[in-house]
Amino acid sequence: MFVHCPFSVFHGNLASFARFCREGSIMTDVAPLRDFIRAMTRLANEDASETRWLTEGATLLRGLVADEAWLPDAFAEPGPRYRQYLLHCDPLERFCVVSFVWGPGQRTPIHNHTVWGLVGMLRGEEVSTEMVRGAPMRTGQVDHLKQGEVVAVSADTYDIHVVENALRDRASISIHVYGGNIGAVIRSVFDAATGAEKRFVSGYDNTAVPNLWDRSRDTLAA
Repeated sequence: MFVHCPFSVFHGNLASFARFCREGSIMTDVAPLRDFIRAMTRLANEDASETRWLTEGATLLRGLVADEAWLPDAFAEPGPRYRQYLLHCDPLERFCVVSFVWGPGQRTPIHNHTVWGLVGMLRGEEVSTEMVRGAPMRTGQVDHLKQGEVVAVSADTYDIHVVENALRDRASISIHVYGGNIGAVIRSVFDAATGAEKRFVSGYDNTAVPNLWDRSRDTLAA
């Protein structure tokens, strides 16, 4: 199911917008995402520790990324650079869920998060490479994620990394969960040669989110 999605979401890409309009009557079953958000909200309401978020939350995320059918096409569109689509943000900003879409060969700058995070591979493959402070910065742990796999980022493990699509011929999509509203968090990017740090706020690439709460068909079928 979708909410209204303006043309600006597609960054002027008329073909993508036209396809969305043609397929708008096809309802995506977002129930798996809704169930995931409910479970994560329960953790938030229990004032879960970071350890619980990264263990119980990881188990929940593995269940979500086991099947990709629930993700609406509007939040799976690649662009000239990687895309960061907000799927849900907790009203108290205790966590958020984001779809990252990587075109062939796309990668992030070296960056941090300052909050805990979980990354689940929904489609394709990606490589996350830890970067250790220094001049120059050096590489640390490397995680090569394939469909269905989940990895955590945290100040207690590693928080600075670079992420890239491992595939050169097609897009990859990963679902990220963060311990805050990541699009509004003041973070840093780093220069690999000097380690110099520059602040940034990422924002999001969409202005509308999936409609999780229209359960009218379920209600009628009951």
